[in-house]
Amino acid sequence: MATKKTKSTIPEEILELYSKLVATNTKVELKGASVPYTSHQGHMFSYLEKDGSLGLRLPEEAREAFLKKYETTLFVSYGIVKKEFVLVPEKLLRSTKELKPYFDMSFAYVKTLKPK
Repeated sequence: MATKKTKSTIPEEILELYSKLVATNTKVELKGASVPYTSHQGHMFSYLEKDGSLGLRLPEEAREAFLKKYETTLFVSYGIVKKEFVLVPEKLLRSTKELKPYFDMSFAYVKTLKPK
């Protein structure tokens, strides 16, 4: 009996933009089929929700500055506020060059956390 693959509901264009962002850091691997994400030592630091919204994990100071600068909110996933994650505005996701420093900061942050 063949198993049915889960098809992603994420808009293809958003998935491509996220893949392009992840590819900017050769030390990071894109994981997940239906919910693409990045992680390091068991800590997720970015992921796309099924609706195409991107959550990015940032350290406290950077998180507060990001929330103000981009007039966004903490990331909400399945009705739960992810306290260390910000919601990346789609306009920013479309600017890989502008978003890359935050992505790299996110990766650097999880590298400071104790491995799971």
